[in-house]
Amino acid sequence: MRLRRLAAGMVTLLVAAAESPAQPRPMRGSGPVNVMYAGSLTALFEKKVGPAFAAASGFEFQGEGKGSVAIANLIKGKVRTPDVFVSADPAVNLSLHGAANGDYVQWWAPFARTDMVIAWSPKSRFKDAFEAAKVGRRSWESILEEPGLRLGRTDPELDPKGYRTLWLFQLDEERTGEAGEAERILGAPDNAAQTFPEETLIARLQSGDLDAGILYLIEAVEARLPTLSLPPAINQGDPAKAAHYARMSYANKKGMTFKGAPIIYTVTVPSTVRNREGAQSFVQFLLGGAGQALLAKEGLLAVVPEVAGSAGALPAPLKGHLKVP
Repeated sequence: MRLRRLAAGMVTLLVAAAESPAQPRPMRGSGPVNVMYAGSLTALFEKKVGPAFAAASGFEFQGEGKGSVAIANLIKGKVRTPDVFVSADPAVNLSLHGAANGDYVQWWAPFARTDMVIAWSPKSRFKDAFEAAKVGRRSWESILEEPGLRLGRTDPELDPKGYRTLWLFQLDEERTGEAGEAERILGAPDNAAQTFPEETLIARLQSGDLDAGILYLIEAVEARLPTLSLPPAINQGDPAKAAHYARMSYANKKGMTFKGAPIIYTVTVPSTVRNREGAQSFVQFLLGGAGQALLAKEGLLAVVPEVAGSAGALPAPLKGHLKVP
């Protein structure tokens, strides 16, 4: 309820901003705009953001969702050439930034944030246990340790949510003093029995193939899955706890190290862009009043849209939408 009240208030403010003559509007044009986005945004982007952008701008939205690290790997491997890249972790942009990384990304900007939750399948035989945990009658950790419970998460090698899941349990061990909790519940970091592609995890929960999953709140809201809220000390959604999260790190098999931080979605126009005006129009829509109102209505929370990376490379049409340091 608290989230819904916050979102409702944000919608009112952002709709008012969208109707103001001073609020920049997305450029209009035509042609396809290829947007590769974090898989956690699939339902939101395909069903709501994409159609709304097309209606507001005249451009055609063409989207594809995958793990953010997987998208970065596809760009570097020249397998995909998106007009827009939307990541679930600002740090992923660094793997595409600078001459040593191909200079695919010069700048990026945050546009929303979320936190981590535990979602469960309405078809799970453990649903009553999760309902009990929701009202404080038992701990969620004890449910996840039940024999036979099928837990789903994403691969930390391909998706920020995957390594954030590892951090969630490491932080919870600190919070509860329960040493070994992460290993008992998750097994190995790359446990093949638990890791699934981000784009299929929701469907497995909805079908009952999995009992529970570690998700971002926005995914659960879009999929209408019941959830357990987690304390800010472990849910990685509170900007005020950035230093607390920053103690966590994950080094993947490619030698990249990711540091803990609040869960923030970013957008950029990579050097692979073909429809430059369309890409810039999409960024304008996402950061503008109408786009932000839509995101808030779906449960995403606001952030300060301050450009990161090489701020001097920010295209002129976007300067009215972003704070430049």
